[in-house]
Amino acid sequence: MWRMWMTFDPRRVFVALAVFLFTLAVLIHFILLSTDRYNWLEKPSATTASVTLEQSEQLT
Repeated sequence: MWRMWMTFDPRRVFVALAVFLFTLAVLIHFILLSTDRYNWLEKPSATTASVTLEQSEQLT
């Protein structure tokens, strides 16, 4: 294991890992915000609300 850290600079590896993970997290959040179901910033559209209402009526 120590030979790997002799080959790679640990500071660069950790910075690259942090940048990659941050970019991945931002990408996932933007993908979720682009959907009607998982958009927590805006109210759901009328079509989504009506589908949810119809599904709840069918269950009862």
